[in-house]
Amino acid sequence: MSTSRLIQGVAESTLQRDRNQLDLATVRLLSQFFRAYSVTLFHLLEHEDTTRLIKRAAITRDGNEEVPPPYSDPGGLPPLSEAPICRDCTTLDRVVEGITAEGRLLTAFPLHAKSTVLGVVIVESAESLPVPHIDLIHGILRIIENHVALLDYGERDTLTGLLNRKTFDAYFNHVRRRVSSTQASDSALEPSWLALVDIDHFKSINDRHGHLFGDEVLLLVSQMMTRNFRGADHIFRFGGEEFLIVLDHASDIGAHIALDRLRASIEAHRFPQIGRVTVSLGYTQIRPEDVGTICVERADNALYYAKAHGRNNLQNYEMLIRSGALDAKSDTASVELF
Repeated sequence: MSTSRLIQGVAESTLQRDRNQLDLATVRLLSQFFRAYSVTLFHLLEHEDTTRLIKRAAITRDGNEEVPPPYSDPGGLPPLSEAPICRDCTTLDRVVEGITAEGRLLTAFPLHAKSTVLGVVIVESAESLPVPHIDLIHGILRIIENHVALLDYGERDTLTGLLNRKTFDAYFNHVRRRVSSTQASDSALEPSWLALVDIDHFKSINDRHGHLFGDEVLLLVSQMMTRNFRGADHIFRFGGEEFLIVLDHASDIGAHIALDRLRASIEAHRFPQIGRVTVSLGYTQIRPEDVGTICVERADNALYYAKAHGRNNLQNYEMLIRSGALDAKSDTASVELF
C-alpha cells in the first residue's frame, strides 16, 4: 500500500463515530497495509477483581471479518492472565512479541484511553515486523486513540465520565432494532431493559453541604453503577441527579436483581461528610415498536411511583400495570421529587 493510500485509509477510519465500526476499520486498515495473516483488537474489562479480554474486531488475510455480538456473561470472557502476550503488553505498556504453535509471529501493541491502557491490537505475520513498521503502527494507533478521545469529549459527561444524554437516542435505536430482529428470529432470547435512577433528596444534599459535595456524590454513585453492571450494559447521565441504564440481554429476574443490587450497594455505602444516600429506580422492558421518549416515559412513571411510595425502592412498570397500581395514563406530575 502506498503512503497516499495509507493516509486515505486513516482518514476513512477516523470518519467512523460508531465504536464497533471504528474497531473494524482499524483492524482492516492494519491488515491491508502490513499484509498480516490476521489482526485482532481486544478491549480490557474489569469484572469481579479479574481483568478480562473482549474481542472487539478481527480480520484475516483472506478478508474474513469478525465483529463479535455483545456478550451477556462477563464471567465467560477469557482472563487476561491466560493470554501471556496480551498480559505482558498491557502490564508493561509496550510492544511485545510472541509466536504461535504454527511458527507465526505475533506482535502486540497497547491501546490507550487517556493515560491508561484500554486494550491491545495483535498483528499475526510470517516474520517479525521491522522497526519502521512498528513505528508506523504506533503512529496509526495514536491517531485512532486521539479520535476516540475526541468522540469521548463529545459523548461523555465531563464530571462522571458516563455517556451523556445526547448519545442516548442513537444507542437506543440500535438496541430497539436488535430487539425487533431477534424477537422475530428467536423468541427465547432474553429481553432488554431501560431503567431510570434518581438520587433521593439530592437538592437537600446540595443545600446543606454545597455543590462540591453534591458533585462528589454524583461521581461516587456513577462509579458504583459502573462497577455493578456489565460492560455490555450502557449507563448515561441523563441530567442533574438522574441516570439511565440500558441492560442488554437480561431476564426479568436478572434485571430486577441487578438493579436492586445497585440500590442496596448505594444504601450501604457511607458517603464522606454526608453519610447515607439512597436512590429510587423505575424500569421497563424495551419493546420492538418503542421510540426512546415513550420507553423513558414508562420508566419515569415507575420511578415516580417509587418516589411516591417511600423512595429507596425499585419498581417495574409492567408489574405496576398488571397489579393495577398504575394505568397507561397515570398522572404523576404532582409527586414531590425532593
